[in-house]
Amino acid sequence: MTQAANQPSWIMDGNYLTRGAGELRRARADTVFWFDLPRWVCLSGVLFRIAKSYGRVRPEMAEGCPEQFDAEFMRYVWTYRAQQRPKVLGFLEGLRPDQDRIRFESRAAANRYLVNLSSGRAAVGVR
Repeated sequence: MTQAANQPSWIMDGNYLTRGAGELRRARADTVFWFDLPRWVCLSGVLFRIAKSYGRVRPEMAEGCPEQFDAEFMRYVWTYRAQQRPKVLGFLEGLRPDQDRIRFESRAAANRYLVNLSSGRAAVGVR
C-alpha cells in the first residue's frame, strides 16, 4: 500500500481505517469517496452476490476463496452504521480543507457522478 500511495496518482478501495493504512491514505489522498449506503442496500447487495456466485471464486477474489454465506460478515454489515460508521466519520474529520470529500448515499448518485465526470461536467460531491 505504501508503494502505491507514493505514486503520482492512485485509487485504493476499502474500509481500512487502521492507524498505519488509514493515516497513510488520508495524508496522501486528494479526494475521498464515501459510500454511505443504507443498511438494506448493503444487505441486499451481499445476499444477491452470495446467491449469484455461491461456491465459486469471483474474479476479484483470491484463488481458493469461493463465495459463501458468512454469518459473521452479515452481522458486520447489519451493525455497520452503529459500530463502524462513527469511525468513518472520525476519519473524514481528519481530512485537510484542501482534500475533497465526496459522499454517495445511493448507487444512483455514484453513477450520476461518473456520468458527469466522463462527460467533462463538474461533478460536485456532498461534503
